[in-house]
Formats: sequence, structure tokens, C-alpha cells
Amino acid sequence: MAEERIQKVLSRWGVASRREAERMLLEHRITVNGRLVTEPGTRVDPERDHIKVDGKLLRPPRGPRTYLVAFKPREMITSLHDPEGRPTIADLLRRARVRKRVFPVGRLDWDADGLLLLTDDGELAHRVMHPRTHLPKVYLVKVKGHPTERALDRVRRGVVIEPRVRTLPAEVTVEKAGQNATWLRVTLVEGRQNQIKRMFARVGHPVRKIRRVALGPLRLGRMRIGEVRPLSPGEVRRLREAVGLPVEETGSAGPGRRGSPRRSRRPGPGPRKPRAKKA
Repeated sequence: MAEERIQKVLSRWGVASRREAERMLLEHRITVNGRLVTEPGTRVDPERDHIKVDGKLLRPPRGPRTYLVAFKPREMITSLHDPEGRPTIADLLRRARVRKRVFPVGRLDWDADGLLLLTDDGELAHRVMHPRTHLPKVYLVKVKGHPTERALDRVRRGVVIEPRVRTLPAEVTVEKAGQNATWLRVTLVEGRQNQIKRMFARVGHPVRKIRRVALGPLRLGRMRIGEVRPLSPGEVRRLREAVGLPVEETGSAGPGRRGSPRRSRRPGPGPRKPRAKKA
């Protein structure tokens, strides 16, 4: 097989996103054939080379892919590992008894909560995060004060958040106005770092809270904070369609819900035999 960049291999195998794989390289956590690899873009042969992460030998995935959504709480890192020891998504997965290795797709800030996609499907994760996909992301945002229509129109048209960087047009509607703050519904088609905070800071209304409620066709719905659930086959199909991937037979979308009833595989009782008539 032709050589590939190690980040692409780790992403396709469901070990980490490409961005996360780059961080693993910089943290000296990856070896290839016993040699430490730290350079992003290093090319490997996934069929012949022995690739290890944290000393564990990796193997190509087998069986159906796993697709999950989580309601990430605030004050949690959107990562599987944190050198500072802060709570991570890995802690959430352990509590939900998810045993398959999946990685978070994209990020939510430490102080934000809401919908987070997790999977071991590296190609789908790459498409979801790629800027050209323009997959819409919907947020409920609480800002200080009461923005005027003029201020909201600036965000709708795009805001210069740093030299030569203007955000793409966004959809913004007012959900609810309180005494000292306003809740807005904001839809973005890009994902720059701290983008929502930077946009509203530029128009004079600092952000107080952020909750992501939708990612493409996926909805947070009535999920509880900290809950993790598998995507339905329909959700997987719609998500693949939204990012331009062919619709495949995905098999199991992920581990079942805890405590959900299981259908018995034993055959049901056959037709009753007629009772013999009394003489």
C-alpha cells in the first residue's frame, strides 16, 4: 500500500482527529517501528509499519463504525487527554460505559456546553470539520446587554476579528431578552477559534454563555447534560449526505442505551393446538 501521512492514518483508524494526531506527535506519544516520531506529515505504510500510541500497538479497525453524540457539560476539555488533569471527554465516555475508542469531532470551549459528535470514522470527521463543507452549526448564545439591529446586522454580514480575517455571514435571531442580557440563536458555517466570543466582543456585547444545539442534521433535543447516545441509522445517513459522503450500510451506529430493553431472539410460541372435545 502507498505511504500516507501519519495524521491521516490515525484519523482513518479512529484513533484521533488529524488535529489531535498532530498534538500527539508534538507530545512525543507516537512511535513508528520503535522510533519516536514528532514531525507532522511523516509518511508511513499502514500495512507494514508498526505504529504505537502511548506504547500501544495500533491495528486497522474492524467491524461497523461507531457514531455518538454527547451533551458536553461546561468546564470540560473537548479532548481525550489533558496534561493538566482537567476533566475531559474521556471521563464522560467512561461514565457512559463506552468501550469503543472514539474521538471528538471539532471542539467546544471549556466554558461552553452542548452537542458534540464522537466517532471512529476518520473520513466523516474530516469532512465535518473541513471549512469547505460549510456544515451549519447552531448555538444559543447569551450576550451582555441588548444588541441593536445594527449590531446584529454587523454579525450577519461578517465581522473583522483580526487583521485580514472576516467571518463568513451568520444567521442571528433574538430568542429572548432579559433585564441585563439577551439570548440569541446563532448559525455559523465555519468554526474559527473562539469565533462567537470574538464576533460579539467586536460589536460591544460580550458573551456570557454558549450552548451548541445542532450540528448539520443532528439535534441536541431533550438530551440531559452529560448524556451520551448512539446516532440512529437515519441520523448517520443524513450526516453522511450533508458532508457529501456516499450513504453506506453502517451496521450498528454505536453502543445501545444503558438499561434499554432488548428484544428476545427466542422464537415466539406457535399456534395453539385446539382442545380435544369431550365425549
